[in-house]
Amino acid sequence: MIVRIMGEGQVRLADSHLAELDKLDDELLREMENGDGPGFRRTLGQLLDKVRELGTPLPDDSLEPSGLILPASDATLEEVRRLLSGEDGLIPG
Repeated sequence: MIVRIMGEGQVRLADSHLAELDKLDDELLREMENGDGPGFRRTLGQLLDKVRELGTPLPDDSLEPSGLILPASDATLEEVRRLLSGEDGLIPG
């Protein structure tokens, strides 16, 4: 799967890692629902770090269709709420 991190680029991520990332996604959604700003910042950072760790960066000039788009590391809780706009999460489950 190709994952885009807004403002950074794309990485190729094996589907076998999605279950691990889903746990962080679920935690991030709980924190958003509870308005837990510090928890949201922490978990978003963990999610992005994990994608960077497990994924293989694509060249900057490569433009592949993304199966998943994640917010930038400096995105606010409100910006991410707008991004989701009614979906069940950032990572398809």
